[in-house]
Amino acid sequence: MTSRDDEEPRRDTPRDLPRVSPAQERLLARAHGLETLESAYDAWSESRREFLAEREHYQREFERLEQQGSFLVGAVRQASVQQGAPGEPAPAEAAPAGSALVAGEGPLHDFLGQAEQKLARAKEALAREQADSEQRYRSAFEEWRTTVSERVRRHLAAAPPRLRLLLRKVGTTRAILHVERVSGDTPVLLLYLFTGRIPSRYGFLFDDSTEDVSLPPAPLYAEEGVESHAVRPDPSTLEARLRSPGEVLPVKGFLPVFVPRPGGGEDFFRLLQRGPVMEVEVAEGGAFRAILSREESERFAGHLLRLNLQGQLVLEVEAG
Repeated sequence: MTSRDDEEPRRDTPRDLPRVSPAQERLLARAHGLETLESAYDAWSESRREFLAEREHYQREFERLEQQGSFLVGAVRQASVQQGAPGEPAPAEAAPAGSALVAGEGPLHDFLGQAEQKLARAKEALAREQADSEQRYRSAFEEWRTTVSERVRRHLAAAPPRLRLLLRKVGTTRAILHVERVSGDTPVLLLYLFTGRIPSRYGFLFDDSTEDVSLPPAPLYAEEGVESHAVRPDPSTLEARLRSPGEVLPVKGFLPVFVPRPGGGEDFFRLLQRGPVMEVEVAEGGAFRAILSREESERFAGHLLRLNLQGQLVLEVEAG
């Protein structure tokens, strides 16, 4: 039979975590190494999943401590009632929590006070451990963002992305613009070229998943500060989100393009992924419009042409 001295002591907080988790090590190793952008994003996704799992773990631990504290208070209340402690309120639900349950001095009062102190120390230790863990993840994510952004800039300088713009006239004054489907690292490079920011996911442009089959895919992921109820904003709210500070955009299924207007300001266009092509749409009121005026289509093409002349992309235009 195992003696009590041989048993492992009970812990009120989880075991200490390693200084850097395996997912964090993989995240930074892949970001710094010679692997592809896709590999770096895979490591980031894995690390984010581990980060969320740790958050859930700490939440369960806090709930366990709260439950333990509530149980002890209830047990002391019952013990006090059973021994007929003077001044004890009769209805259990009316009794206040904490040491006030046991008036004056005595074993029950001392027991409850010691238990509360022990639980308070356990909660403080758990909160410190969680804060340290989250800080390590935040530092790893920040370093990942910086490293990947630098790599994207090098890729853009060494090999600008290629685009093929297809013009389809609709009558004499209107047109539909398509851009041939791109692949590989190109969507990541284009997002950085158009916005100066990197996407939150490598395959963002071709993700047509939807949480509700009755609705089209949402234009945002529920991450990077976007709540799950805010993944389907109207065009003006979406534009404000895209223009907000930050290094990462949680966009999904499209590429935003901000095209200057002759009189100042910019129009919000997007390249929406549609099978073999991306369709150019412009924000208008509470929706996007795919049939462009001649001026809008020429201005969009002119924006890409300017980037082409600056050596930031390689553009081919085909009129049909």
